[in-house]
Amino acid sequence: MGVPWYFFSSSVCVYRNMRPGEPEMTEAEAIPANPDNEYGWEKLYSERMAMAYERRYGMHVRIARFQNCYGAEGTWRGGREKAPAAICRKVAEVEDGGTIEVWGDGTAVRSCTHVNDMVDGIFLLVHSDLHGAANIGCPQYVTVNELVATVAEVAGKKIHVKHIEGPVGVQSRNFSNARIYSTSWKPKIFLKEGVQLTYPWVEAQVRATKSRATAA
Repeated sequence: MGVPWYFFSSSVCVYRNMRPGEPEMTEAEAIPANPDNEYGWEKLYSERMAMAYERRYGMHVRIARFQNCYGAEGTWRGGREKAPAAICRKVAEVEDGGTIEVWGDGTAVRSCTHVNDMVDGIFLLVHSDLHGAANIGCPQYVTVNELVATVAEVAGKKIHVKHIEGPVGVQSRNFSNARIYSTSWKPKIFLKEGVQLTYPWVEAQVRATKSRATAA
């Protein structure tokens, strides 16, 4: 085929819905499979197709399962953004003392990985001997309510939350990072620092959008 190396960006959405605090799952424990949505099934099938090409054609395949990658210059609106960017946008759009809407009761647990750490993990994975999938994620688990509180603190605003019905997704996904740790990768940016790097950029986009709307 003439393609010696192939990198596939997968997702921890391949894992089933889990309870907060449940023992972390390794990459191999995604099978037997039970993703909660079609996106997870698509990623899992694509992983297996990539590994089939590796076996059949001798390609060097590396697969990373991402978890809530966020950071400046990323998607921040339109429904495709990850939770940290969405909360940053909502907080930036309201005045101090304002109210934002959050789907569900805010107790769902997430792990959020800053893009700088993600890029470092991808680089080390691609240059490693790890075959098959490797989780790349921050081991810091936070609830959606804790995420909102962190963004509000960084923004210097008092924010009220109105919980509404909406698609919440899984309650938690607890996954092991042991495989990627074997490459010497470790996350350097935890949630508060990551939000400190991300929120000012999202806030600037919100202000620019409002300015263009006013000028129009």
